[in-house]
Amino acid sequence: MRKDVRILLVGEPKVGKTSLIMSLVSEEFPDEVPLRAEEITIPADVTPERVPTHIVDYSEAEQSDEQLYQEISKANVICIVYSVNNKKSIEKVTSHWIPLINDRTDKDSRVPLILVGNKSDLVEHSSMETILPIMNQYQDIETCVECSAKNLKNISELFYYAQKAVLHPTGPLYCPEEKELKPSCIKALTRIFKISDLDNDGILNDSELNFFQRTCFNTPLAPQALEDVKNVVRRNMMDGVKDNGLTLKGFLFLHTLFIQRGRHETTWTVLRRFGYDDDLELTQEYLFPMIKILPDCTTELNHNAYLFLQSVFDKHDKDRDCALSPEEVKDLFKVFPYMPWGPDVNNTVCTNEQGWLTYQGYLSQWTLTTYLDVQRSLEYLGYLGYSIIYEQESQAAAITVTRNKRIDLQKKQTQRSVFRCNVLGARGSGKSGFLQAFLGRNLQRQRRIREEHKSFYAISTTYVYGQEKYLLLHEVMPDFDFLTETDLSCDVVCLVYDINNPRSFEYCAKVYKQYFIDSKTPCVVIAAKSDLHEVRQHYSLSPHDFCRKHKLHPPQPFTCSTNEAPSKDIYTRLTTMAMYPHARLRCMCACNRCTYCLCQNLLKLELLRSIKAQLRTVVFNRCSHTRLWLPLVLFLLHVFTLC
Repeated sequence: MRKDVRILLVGEPKVGKTSLIMSLVSEEFPDEVPLRAEEITIPADVTPERVPTHIVDYSEAEQSDEQLYQEISKANVICIVYSVNNKKSIEKVTSHWIPLINDRTDKDSRVPLILVGNKSDLVEHSSMETILPIMNQYQDIETCVECSAKNLKNISELFYYAQKAVLHPTGPLYCPEEKELKPSCIKALTRIFKISDLDNDGILNDSELNFFQRTCFNTPLAPQALEDVKNVVRRNMMDGVKDNGLTLKGFLFLHTLFIQRGRHETTWTVLRRFGYDDDLELTQEYLFPMIKILPDCTTELNHNAYLFLQSVFDKHDKDRDCALSPEEVKDLFKVFPYMPWGPDVNNTVCTNEQGWLTYQGYLSQWTLTTYLDVQRSLEYLGYLGYSIIYEQESQAAAITVTRNKRIDLQKKQTQRSVFRCNVLGARGSGKSGFLQAFLGRNLQRQRRIREEHKSFYAISTTYVYGQEKYLLLHEVMPDFDFLTETDLSCDVVCLVYDINNPRSFEYCAKVYKQYFIDSKTPCVVIAAKSDLHEVRQHYSLSPHDFCRKHKLHPPQPFTCSTNEAPSKDIYTRLTTMAMYPHARLRCMCACNRCTYCLCQNLLKLELLRSIKAQLRTVVFNRCSHTRLWLPLVLFLLHVFTLC
């Protein structure tokens, strides 16, 4: 809603513009009327709409045409005042004032007009018969009111209608000629209906209607009031009520009825609660709420956001097969102005045998969007009505901003749930196959993927010591000289080479020595296509010797040329290394070079350290039960020695 309203009064001299303003302010007819009243401001707390209102007078005797044009450009609503006992002033409405105002305003942003017939105390007849044809001719005219500055008749109503014309305009909602809602209004109300239809059965039942009423007007409807509403619809529409619930047609009919009865504010209250502006577009403030993200921090969905997305999935999974068919996906995104997910999504996350999005794949895609482009995720949640359904100030409440990675390294633990692995390698080394294998697709299934639907991302869940985490794989383009900061910024790096191509490993070695040799980012070398014959690499060191020299884990053999889904062990290892990046700072096994061994044994070692600390407490306390704890001490000392 606007923060204030500016009302301009224009008209021929002596029609009573200044008298109307002074009668409103003083609540009595002035004995002496100046040529022009000074601009006055009515405070918000004394106006029906609780919005500050500025009232501006125009005087031909005191102001120039240029000043008039400036006032017209600043006005939110213009009252064209005429005298009901002066036919010439009525004729001037159409011959002079309306054309003048239209010439000075853009066609796309015309200000609403109100025709004001003053001095009704001087005549016994009404001017409405003359004015109604004018109202029908010009769509910009919001309403017409007859009043009397002398008798104070309809003075307050005049300025209330002027406020209402700005805050609750009819133009964007309703077409008087057709006597029906405009397409943009129908589109907005249809989205609102679909969001409010929590079970997606096409009907607003009593519970959903009450939730809608409470959301928009902060008060539920009494049972009898609900029945009265449905009875009104039943009497006017055959299919407005179904199974004792309100259909979309019934919902639209109710709003048409509100507008026809002059209750525009009811429809506008609903529209603004669901994020719409005066042009029936979702506002930038609604779609993109402010969220502060510091450097080296990532963005994730929190628990409530996942619960909401789960409810959206369940709402549209009509056949209950735990997957969304193309038709169900299309239905889900009907509340969007465009289709946000393309065919590449099906190659980014897990799908079933039919290629439909599984529940896990659906949540993974949301997780990916939030991690890579949190503003886009906020926009999507806005279209789905997250802040409305969960009664939050904005959808920013759905986002968790993780702490700086440097703090994670210092504390040797992380609270994050999403970890990024950048996959680098020469062309044809098997990077794409490595990504698709993470989604459970062997080489045979990968060959069905069309080139234009290829994705450079793959995301799914892994389990590290019983904790569910998301691993995000990003295939980096192999242009060595054009690697960006984004290509290098991640939690773990995969260097992929083709064991059957003698020139494949050289790229991995150069990338590691150029960008990661002094980095704290864990690196893993993947020997891809391990089902093929291994050839000698044209590099000064073999992959094994290279890894030994740089204290990396030996190359991990990998193939997706299998009959079943490829093994996911390597992805669990990658996630573990991403979770515990400090593990590479020192080696805990006999080889004295392996960066992976500590990751594998980290929790076990932490548990042993805890037991050791407790034993120290026992010893220092000189516990008398020596026979009970001494054998345990000897056993644990033996275990520590082995570790």
